[in-house]
Amino acid sequence: MVQSLDYADAALVRSVAIDAIATTKEVTAVTDRSHITAGPVASSVLDCIGNTPLVELRHVVPPDCGRIFVKFEAANPTGSMKDRMALAMITAAELDGRLPAGGTVVEYTGGSTGVSLAQVCAAKGHPLRIVTSDAYSVEKRRHMESLGAELTLVESNGGATDAALTHAMIDAAAEIAAETNGYWTDQLRNVDQLNGYRVMGDEIWAQTDGEVDAFVQSVGTAGSIMGISGALRAHASAVRVVAVEPEESAVLSGGSSGSHYIEGVGAGFVVPLWDGALVNDIVTVSSSDAMAMSRRVAKEEAVFAGTSTGANVLAAIETARQLGPGSTVVTVACDSGTKYLSTRLFQNEEQ
Repeated sequence: MVQSLDYADAALVRSVAIDAIATTKEVTAVTDRSHITAGPVASSVLDCIGNTPLVELRHVVPPDCGRIFVKFEAANPTGSMKDRMALAMITAAELDGRLPAGGTVVEYTGGSTGVSLAQVCAAKGHPLRIVTSDAYSVEKRRHMESLGAELTLVESNGGATDAALTHAMIDAAAEIAAETNGYWTDQLRNVDQLNGYRVMGDEIWAQTDGEVDAFVQSVGTAGSIMGISGALRAHASAVRVVAVEPEESAVLSGGSSGSHYIEGVGAGFVVPLWDGALVNDIVTVSSSDAMAMSRRVAKEEAVFAGTSTGANVLAAIETARQLGPGSTVVTVACDSGTKYLSTRLFQNEEQ
């Protein structure tokens, strides 16, 4: 015998039914495969470099700012934008004969460039000799070795990056290049990397439909900020370019060289590829503030990246606040946070 429902019971049934329909629609939206198209089949992992997504930040950006987008470079094969420069440098050297087939490649690196070079060299059949330091994450060192690179370590002063460490690594790489007759990519002076970053700038322009008011990027070799901003300004000369450097070693701003903990940037001296005439502003960010923002971006935006990304986001917020609502600021999530799990960025969050 079927029992009748009173008003409250009927309302409950309707509510459950509506929730079930909504849940079904959500599940269908996630599992529906009708919109999926097959991606291209790559002949090499190197074909997977570039064409990374542009992600809008929605939670760490204050309400009085313009929109902020990050170029999500963790989507590259090694999880870093440096894949672009490594491929550009090696390809150019192969094409003009500086690097013969099977020739040895030599480089000094904080790690990300070395990992990217290790990937490119493994794919192209080049032995790789890397000079790096204990100042940089163990994840990067293991990654390089796993891809076949031979490492030489230069001891740092308390695990920090400074000018003395950079120069010591450069000197060691020069010695190895002379001993092995290898091709030294010499990233701080290598203009071939600019081509890889110009492509990145064109991607940003296309992804924003040409709506870029400012571009913000931290300075390591200066290759990325010079190459990307050059491409953007080829489309629109009014694009504002903002450089970011460590507060503790603000040499581009005219300050003193010092030690800092933002891996991959802040060489401690004015790098050869830097052209201050092409930059509108320079923002300094402390290591501690950069780390704090990197953690916030991970927890609030689910964008897991390194310390330089935190510095970029802080400078982008400052720029977007100056430009105001309605503006569009683009910066870079330079690499994946998985490269820094053993470092103070994620091991000692109180620092």
